[in-house]
Amino acid sequence: MNEGFGDAEDTQKDKYLTFHLANEDYGIEIRYVTEIIGIQKITEVPDMPEFVKGVINLRGKVIPVMDVRTRFMLPPLEYNDRTCIIVVNVNGTAVGLVVDEVSEVADIPESNIEPPPRSTRAAASHYIQGMGKIGEDVKILLDVTCLLYDESMLQTAGAQGAELF
Repeated sequence: MNEGFGDAEDTQKDKYLTFHLANEDYGIEIRYVTEIIGIQKITEVPDMPEFVKGVINLRGKVIPVMDVRTRFMLPPLEYNDRTCIIVVNVNGTAVGLVVDEVSEVADIPESNIEPPPRSTRAAASHYIQGMGKIGEDVKILLDVTCLLYDESMLQTAGAQGAELF
């Protein structure tokens, strides 16, 4: 990282938005998060991968929405009052990520992050950036770019899906 980059970069360093999904705690770098909104009406779009639930209208802007549970091949869960959409911005593209429940913004210094375990069996393992230790707890830190721009997803979605993400 460029140290002369400015204070905004420094205030977001080592900060992760943590959320709950199934029985695990996950985190994504706060620098990608633009806002957290409650679940709302999602308009389905035909010919999208199963994990792309559709689009929402957020203050006049159409944003694709991905269900992270479905993305990780976890059993579906009916949306409730705790279900949230985390709006992230990656490479200038806004995407909503549906999660079971948002927890907190956690400070996880680089020294507390271990490399992910090597596994080819778990669907989500490809998207894991590292394992963040907070006291006795471990948060699975996700690579948002991999989550959104996975090659297999782009092949499945075709050219239109590639443009969408």
